[in-house]
Amino acid sequence: MAHFDAQQAEMATLGGETQADVFRIIGLMYATGRGCDQNLVAAHKWLNIAAIKGCDRSVNFRANLAAAMSKQQLAEALRDAREWMTCH
Repeated sequence: MAHFDAQQAEMATLGGETQADVFRIIGLMYATGRGCDQNLVAAHKWLNIAAIKGCDRSVNFRANLAAAMSKQQLAEALRDAREWMTCH
């Protein structure tokens, strides 16, 4: 599985994209399995963080993803996002 250093993400920009855009891209990578193993929990976590950081584009992606997840998966993703936001 791909590893992502969250501390580097705080400073990351790709071609002028904002930090929130970088988190959206990470979420989409996990959602589709592009460059990593598909992981819906991780995808929702990063899309949620992107939305919290102000990326409006991630809101619809997150909602669509949530519709395909179990309640347990969704709870885990929300817990992971909350934990990440508390630490960063």
